Amino acid sequence: MAANLTEYNITPERGFLSNFDSDKTILPNSLLSIRDAAMALPRTILSGHLRQHIEALPFVDLTDFCASASLAERRMAMVHYSFLVQAYVWGEAESPQLLPKCLALPIWQLGASIEQPPLLTYSSYVLDNWGRIDDAGPIDLSNIYMIQPFLGGQDEAWFVLIHVAIEARAGEMLATLPALLQACRDQDLETLESGLSAMTTVWEDMNDIFDQMPERCDPYVYFHRVRPWIHGWKDNPALGEGLIYEGVEETNGKPQAFRGQTGSQSSIVPSMDAFLGIDHAGDPLRAYLDQLHIYRPPEHRKFIDDIRMNSILRPFIQSVDSPVLSGLYNACVENLTRFRTRHLEYAASYINKQSKGGAGNTSDVGTGGTPFMKYLKKHRDEAAAHML
Repeated sequence: MAANLTEYNITPERGFLSNFDSDKTILPNSLLSIRDAAMALPRTILSGHLRQHIEALPFVDLTDFCASASLAERRMAMVHYSFLVQAYVWGEAESPQLLPKCLALPIWQLGASIEQPPLLTYSSYVLDNWGRIDDAGPIDLSNIYMIQPFLGGQDEAWFVLIHVAIEARAGEMLATLPALLQACRDQDLETLESGLSAMTTVWEDMNDIFDQMPERCDPYVYFHRVRPWIHGWKDNPALGEGLIYEGVEETNGKPQAFRGQTGSQSSIVPSMDAFLGIDHAGDPLRAYLDQLHIYRPPEHRKFIDDIRMNSILRPFIQSVDSPVLSGLYNACVENLTRFRTRHLEYAASYINKQSKGGAGNTSDVGTGGTPFMKYLKKHRDEAAAHML
């Protein structure tokens, strides 16, 4: 695999978070009305005539922009367009069957440009949607804010910022994976021991951050005011076969179905599954998670694929007589299992225990469009079964 982490857009300080400063990225004048409309969503959503406001937006052909703009500019344009798309679809009682050209064609062009589907993904919701209060300060909960909201408010921002903080803290761990796999090839037990030991500290910090979710994100508010906006239109009864993207010639006017934004699009857990050699038996969630791979930025997909192709950690530790290494490996599996267990607990309290919401927002199906409770538990147990 590549020795240079920049090929994967990963750094120890940011992990999978954007390697550019989203809040400092300036869009061209032709997109300022789009940016302003997206940032005004907390006002226009409450107007009761959201679609009317969005349909009045100018159509901007992004052919030249996608060909010449920096990746940072394209990804920030995707943040604003994807929030407008989600708001248009879920902002009124009845779901539409068609996405107007002023949204459909630009987001389709942007999706093709950054090699991700044309709707809100985890990267636009979390990875590219944060800034630092103090530019010289850390990327943690004491110093970050959410840039683009739907309704705005503490619960929505906290939900996103918890994920931002986890992604940042994971960077130190993720950045060591190529070197630790090389240590296995070199049979360098000392490097492997120190690396796995440091990994345990990172996992503990990530789990501590995750534990803070309830402090400022209430389950009821999350289910009724945060979650409705992030659903997709694949396997969602409210939209049938999907959504027509007006003006996109290659679709031939046929509905398109894409998965909704979900934390399962984060690349942390699949990277660690690949590194630790953890496999999951075939089931609907496994198939669903495999489908989510294309929703990640291409550089992050490559990182996961390369780790999986070079994953020799588990067999190497099994081949050497080292209780210390076995113990450190088991500690990593335990921390991963704890992370999954917390996810399961939040799925129960934030989703499963809440009453059914509006269009497309049920407590039976995840925002990505799959039943989750049964399979989250199964995958947690499968990870725990990999202890040496």
